[in-house]
Amino acid sequence: MNEISYSQKPGMLSMDEALSYLLKQARPISGTERVETKSSLGRVLAEPQVSAIDVPPFDNSAMDGYALACADLDPAGTTRLRISQRIPAGKVGISLESGTAARIFTGAPIPPGADAVVMQEDCILEGEMIVILHQAIPGMNIRRAGEDITIGAEILAKGTRIRPQEMGLAASVGLASLSVYRKLRVVIFFTGDEIVMPGEPLGPGQIYNSNRFSLSGLLETLGCEVIDYGIVPDNLNATVETLKRAAREADLIVTSGGVSVGEEDHVKAAVERVGKLDLWRIAIKPGKPLAFGKAGDAFFIGLPGNPVAALVTFCLFVRPFILRCQNVMEVTPTCLQVRADFVWTKPDKRRQFLRAHLKTAGDGATAVDIYPNQSSAVLTSTVWADGLVDLPAGEVVEHGDMVNYIPFSEVLW
Repeated sequence: MNEISYSQKPGMLSMDEALSYLLKQARPISGTERVETKSSLGRVLAEPQVSAIDVPPFDNSAMDGYALACADLDPAGTTRLRISQRIPAGKVGISLESGTAARIFTGAPIPPGADAVVMQEDCILEGEMIVILHQAIPGMNIRRAGEDITIGAEILAKGTRIRPQEMGLAASVGLASLSVYRKLRVVIFFTGDEIVMPGEPLGPGQIYNSNRFSLSGLLETLGCEVIDYGIVPDNLNATVETLKRAAREADLIVTSGGVSVGEEDHVKAAVERVGKLDLWRIAIKPGKPLAFGKAGDAFFIGLPGNPVAALVTFCLFVRPFILRCQNVMEVTPTCLQVRADFVWTKPDKRRQFLRAHLKTAGDGATAVDIYPNQSSAVLTSTVWADGLVDLPAGEVVEHGDMVNYIPFSEVLW
């Protein structure tokens, strides 16, 4: 096994230092498979996708109206033309007779001889005749063949993470299946006599295992194959055996809790027996403790146990690491500049991520507010919030200040 290490300087690592190191260690998966386009949501393309057709494949009408030849129009006034044919979408018309117009519908092929479409609102229908109220110019309201995509054009690059719009684009050029990288296999497990599953009675000093559900959801949203070992008996031997098993099955192992610097817990000791572990103190709040290492050939990431800290550190560190392992190169979330509708008078030596919610301020402008209780144990704040305010170390905020805001939509997908 190739060992990994990080030369830690005294004190805490910055977020940028820790993330940069994680991304350098990420090992992109190479296995591929073919999936139906309709089942490709969230997968990552293993090869570029090229169109075998023009889109649109033929000149067609951009709206409901009348196809005509501009040469038949009277430049001095209104023009009356006989309707010679009707062309709905999916049907092909015949060559347009001189001095006539074709009733045409959106998406229908333009008949030979026509060079413009006049929208129906600009015409008056008089039996089998139409009166053209406005002048037309060649090409008006016509979508040309290949206007969107030409034959041989690359429509999707290798490494693209597929969203609904990519699915639609692939389908629009007739791609029924796509070559994608296999799913990243991620094992999760949890230790601790204090955690029990929902549905079970709580004993003295026990809490429900919320992190198991949050982490499963986060990983599934990222398109991972989640292998859930559940709650492992809280002893060293059981934890070591669990890690050995996980190392054989997984690309990545994720746990939460027991990674504070200097804490003697079974997960820390077990990882050090099976592989190698670095315990980091990162200058962020919430989420200072983070563990990174390897168990066998599988990567290991240990998150904080507090539910909010686990969620935030997953979004900031685990998500980009997983995306890079999935062969996605662009892993930096979009950060917005938004006006603060709150006051923050608690500067910290660490970079802070405050649970926040966009709102409409009294003057109608978009602003951001924060949850009143920013404790890392208050899970309700993550449901109320729709993003995080990224506050640099040592900063305070007054009403009206511009702050950095990261939408959850950027870090939970």
